[in-house]
Amino acid sequence: MAEVRRALAVLLLAVLPGTAAPAVAEPAPPPWTGSWETAPSGTAAALPGAAVRNVVHLSVGGTAVRIRLSNRFGTAPLQLGAVTVALRAAGPNAVPGTLRTATFQGAATVAVPPGQDIVTDPVPLSVPAAADLLVTVYTPGDSGPATYHQTALQTSYVAPAGAGRATDENGTAYTTAISRWYYATGVDVLGGAGSIVAFGDSLTDGNGSTPDTNHRWPDRLAEQVRAGRLGVLNAGIAGNRLLHDGAGPSALARLDADALDRSGVRVLVVLEGINDIKGTPTADDVTAYADAYRTLVARAHARGVRVVGVTLTPYRGFSAYTDAREAVRQQVNAFIRTGGAFDAVADADAALRDPADPTRLLPAYDPGDHLHFNDTGMAAIADTVHRALAGVPR
Repeated sequence: MAEVRRALAVLLLAVLPGTAAPAVAEPAPPPWTGSWETAPSGTAAALPGAAVRNVVHLSVGGTAVRIRLSNRFGTAPLQLGAVTVALRAAGPNAVPGTLRTATFQGAATVAVPPGQDIVTDPVPLSVPAAADLLVTVYTPGDSGPATYHQTALQTSYVAPAGAGRATDENGTAYTTAISRWYYATGVDVLGGAGSIVAFGDSLTDGNGSTPDTNHRWPDRLAEQVRAGRLGVLNAGIAGNRLLHDGAGPSALARLDADALDRSGVRVLVVLEGINDIKGTPTADDVTAYADAYRTLVARAHARGVRVVGVTLTPYRGFSAYTDAREAVRQQVNAFIRTGGAFDAVADADAALRDPADPTRLLPAYDPGDHLHFNDTGMAAIADTVHRALAGVPR
């Protein structure tokens, strides 16, 4: 526990400039820090012979990168014919002269077994914070269902079959726009001071924010902690649930793969549960939510990770709203605030609700569906989480 407190103290010094330094020696920073993540949410049809150029936005920079690729939901070995990385240049998908080919234990090609992820060898490419990175994955054959993240809110590109391997440097073949991320699920950088994982559903995934602007609340939080060389990883999945599988496995089922196993993780921020409240089957037993939160926290603590709980925001006006479900939300929030499960609490409910009707979002934060957050609301969530980090025990 003393080691955990020392690690948190170093993290909080980076997050919160001006915090008094503890009288302990600072441990060495982690060699690898997670800089970008997306959580696998399902499968789409394979793209045999095509190359997908995933556009991803880094949170923190480093002197080298390594790429995580996933066949988690595949049913056959995923044949990777080439994987390249490059810093994005001007134009929608142009590549400057930084393109590098990633390898896997020295080999340029690899087969990823179904149900598994793989991480490339280190790629010698210096990347700045807040850079866009192009992760291009060439699949020469049909490997079956392709693991992907559906709600990217980021335009990526495909070079169709017959357009050549994923090794060109001008991007001219990559003309078909897509709104999903295929196979690529993480980027680590060499250096950094550790990372914060934002773990949740569509509210974290970014629904309601402006596409192609990186205005999800984890992106805005990354801007606030960047001076401390901290990465922020977005493990949100639209439609995800705390208690049941839905869009992607349940929070408890995916906790290790999407959060605790990621590189350099120091803090887990949990905003999850509204889809259980408003979904089917009915989930109105508050004890089940409390048990699930306690389990998440216990598993994180066992890995030396502190946990910030985020209260569930209002959604009156959304089609699934009922007064009975609102009562459950209020009880769940009471547990998050006062149940003692979390190391700190970010009260997003208090920050985003309409004072004139606390069961609704403040109109300034509402994109129109009365559930998600617009860009202004995303910034408000990031501010609330950033303040809550000050309450994380050392």
